[in-house]
Amino acid sequence: MNPLVSALATGGIKIGAPADGAQAERLARMLGKGDARELVRLSRARGAAGGGLFRQVTPDPDRRMLTRAEVVREHFTTSRNAGHGFTRANLRDGTAYYAFDRGLVRGLVLDTVNPNGYSEGSLDRAQFAWLERQLKAGSRRYRDARGARVAHDVRDRVFVLFSHHPIASLTNPLGGGRVLGDEVKALLLRFPNVVLWVNGHTHRNEVIPHARESGGGFWEVNTAAHIDFPQQSRIVEIADNGDGTLSVFATILDSAGPASFGGRLGDPVHLASLSRELAGNDWQDREEGRRGKPEDRNVELIVPAPF
Repeated sequence: MNPLVSALATGGIKIGAPADGAQAERLARMLGKGDARELVRLSRARGAAGGGLFRQVTPDPDRRMLTRAEVVREHFTTSRNAGHGFTRANLRDGTAYYAFDRGLVRGLVLDTVNPNGYSEGSLDRAQFAWLERQLKAGSRRYRDARGARVAHDVRDRVFVLFSHHPIASLTNPLGGGRVLGDEVKALLLRFPNVVLWVNGHTHRNEVIPHARESGGGFWEVNTAAHIDFPQQSRIVEIADNGDGTLSVFATILDSAGPASFGGRLGDPVHLASLSRELAGNDWQDREEGRRGKPEDRNVELIVPAPF
């Protein structure tokens, strides 16, 4: 971590969203090189301050930046369930993507954060290559990059992806060599065993279909954030219908905490109620359809059984 980035973490300046792609590129280069002079020039650039790129905040010496490796390592500081999904390979390699199995289902957890900055996501090339290897290793049949059919003798898996960002938010090219949403989607559509991608980021409930030209496809199930009222969650289940189709059931859950905590914090329910009350009084609340339409909430989503 370079000294400039560390100083920004504890200091009185907070960096917001760049006004455009050019400003984002300048910001990424400035942070990557630790160029304090460029920081001064950028702060004086027309529209930088007025456009919301920088704003004053209260300095705090206890704040600090965390590396990806530090975040992963902290998940192993626990009394049980060491890693909470992260593996020893993640510790060794400094990565944050991994796979896990539940019966025939293989979950692929992606790290969609761009370390070069900004809120939108993307993948690095090494992770994208890992994703393709995982899909090939669990698919008896698929199409190669040219569209030709491929068949080989492996054990079939049903693939479910998990990430913070949805496909439409994988638009962050900062740093160069990044893989964006269209390329990831094209890869997934080559593999019939991919049936579902579970994600968030948008702070709203949404269900998005992605069809294959040859039939079938996969679903994105995007769920609103716990930080926002009404603080809903979602259970996602996959069932084999026995008729050549699979059903993805996505069910919205509401908090059991009352809307007002009543001044008591002696148990988890009242603590959850305080959280709901704070979320309900969020001064930044925007009307963006966080609950989603009826077809984005309690749904059964059908896909052809891939094998």
